[in-house]
Amino acid sequence: MVSHAGLRGASADSLAALVADLRSASGTLADAATTGEELFGVATVLRSEPALRRAATDSSVEADAKAALAESVFGKALGQGSLAVVIDAVRRRWTASWDLANALEHVAVVALVRSVGKAGDQISDELFAVTRLLEENPELRSALSDSSRTAEDRSALLTGLLDGQVLPATARLVEQAVASGSGSVERVLGDYQQIAASAQDEMLAVVRTAQELDKKDLERLSIALGKQYATTVHLHVVVDPDLVGGLRIEIGDDRIDGTISSRIDDARRRLVG
Repeated sequence: MVSHAGLRGASADSLAALVADLRSASGTLADAATTGEELFGVATVLRSEPALRRAATDSSVEADAKAALAESVFGKALGQGSLAVVIDAVRRRWTASWDLANALEHVAVVALVRSVGKAGDQISDELFAVTRLLEENPELRSALSDSSRTAEDRSALLTGLLDGQVLPATARLVEQAVASGSGSVERVLGDYQQIAASAQDEMLAVVRTAQELDKKDLERLSIALGKQYATTVHLHVVVDPDLVGGLRIEIGDDRIDGTISSRIDDARRRLVG
């Protein structure tokens, strides 16, 4: 799966419009959960059926014809809300045929985040915790990448560990990330974290520090980053004893390294140079 942030040109514009329409749509939290689940299914079908994917994104075909194709293929399997999203999507322009499936997956994540209402921030935090769990357990990571296991078995392996500890929507996203088979689970979970934050009108910042930061320090850092990036910034903190003082921050495409160890490395490179 191409990172959702990698959509460019017409695809990026089409995705933005789909997300905006979803966020403005009426409906219950249960409706949002159903839309998310069904759009995941559509994305899976499009990835497994290249001919259908190409037909649905062919710019030389009239939008009405593509809409009719989508309705004939998915009409009986989807609810009204999900079908409306799919029809809207195939009417739009896509830079590459794969982008349609990736965009619908992105919208599915947004829908699941919306399905938990005010607990949306919790999803991003829980996905981050799962990512940390994988980073700290190489045996588990290896089992999840074992191609001899079925997708269902790999998903059950991880979701079984999370049973009752995370929101159902989070568990569903973890299951989808494992079952996708599209690169590392950590990378897909990272995409989902970014989408979940964006659905809450936030940016994510991963802060690595040598020691725990107190609540006031975290608040000051969040406010400072929020002013710099002109948005609300949600922090994910990793305590890394290997760092020598200072902070290392990853936010969007930026890397801010204020650790003493980085300054020592810079000085060493200058001396060698």
